[in-house]
Amino acid sequence: MNLRWKPLFKTLFRMLLLLAGVSIASFFLVISSPVDPVDAYVGAESNISQEQRENVAEHWGLDQPPFIRYLTWINHLLHGDMGTSITYQKPVTEIIGSRFGASIALMMTAWVLSGALGFILGILSGAMQGSFFDRCVKTLCFVLSSTPAFWVGLLLLMLFSVKLGWFPLGLSVPIGKLSGEVTLLERIHHLILPALTLSITGISNIALHTRQKIIDVMKTDYVLFAKARGERKWTIIIRHGLRNVAIPAITLQFASFSELFGGSVLAENVFSYPGLGSAASAAGLKGDVPLLLGIAMCSVLFVFVGNLIANLLYGILNPQMGEGGTFL
Repeated sequence: MNLRWKPLFKTLFRMLLLLAGVSIASFFLVISSPVDPVDAYVGAESNISQEQRENVAEHWGLDQPPFIRYLTWINHLLHGDMGTSITYQKPVTEIIGSRFGASIALMMTAWVLSGALGFILGILSGAMQGSFFDRCVKTLCFVLSSTPAFWVGLLLLMLFSVKLGWFPLGLSVPIGKLSGEVTLLERIHHLILPALTLSITGISNIALHTRQKIIDVMKTDYVLFAKARGERKWTIIIRHGLRNVAIPAITLQFASFSELFGGSVLAENVFSYPGLGSAASAAGLKGDVPLLLGIAMCSVLFVFVGNLIANLLYGILNPQMGEGGTFL
């Protein structure tokens, strides 16, 4: 095997092991839930007979032992079929395909906002250590890191939607419009508040970590030598600081993919945003195993690809780091 491709095959093997482990854990956690899928399907107040309940269970394969159900799901998955959702009564691939774009737009917008704002605030705060601005940034970060995303979303919703009326109350498009008639500006208008909610709580980690790294860089010998040569502080930060703090910031930013996906569930439910997060919440309340497993697989791939991109960027920012450069 070519040594150049060996890390790639190892990465793919780790991904397959991770997918298998998550699918097994997710499946047995879902079926252990107290939610009865048959009751959720027919309604808790329904007066259907026991025979009808058994027919419903047989139709969805709920009468099979858990191990057989899991093997059946795996067999269908290997043939490109992720099953049919009990909640929406549609193929899981169709549901994920229709909602994936909305969720990616939300998460990527929030991810870029949190990373850019956190990185800039961290650099400015570290460069002005001990100043009033630095104290304000630290206080803000401590408050944000302890604030739940759904609470921030409710506050933004009450202020900017209910009180001021600047933004819609929810959804990703205006009510009563066909998807082909919705303009890009209208989609952005509906995206702003959910993306802002999802990004706010992710700013603090990047800002505080970048701040500390800038402070550490400014105390190094080569920075002291640059100061002795007469270089200005901001010139030193741009020339010597940014590259040194970029790799830790990238590590944190891409590691936040899992938190981003989890936070999107709360944000989408607060704003009734039709993405994967709201679908996962609805599936969980109804014990919809195929849909939950499908979304779990998507979340694993999402996080894994994020970490892989981070490894690739390491090789660009610092060629001395082996694994990132090996993939390029």
